[in-house]
Amino acid sequence: MKNNIRVLRENLGLTQEELAEKVQVTRQTIIALEKGRYNPSLELAYRITKALKKEHIEDVFIFEDQS
Repeated sequence: MKNNIRVLRENLGLTQEELAEKVQVTRQTIIALEKGRYNPSLELAYRITKALKKEHIEDVFIFEDQS
């Protein structure tokens, strides 16, 4: 799943470590998310969305239909 985490995080002046602390995951998880190597649970996607000051999950995560 593609996402805008890195751009949104940098726009807020947050480091990967700071975002990780806000959403209660490791920095490695943030790295994997930013590189598209890990799909978050719905709960984590929601926490990330709120930490990045966005209202909708779709503002952060881009769902790609595989059909």
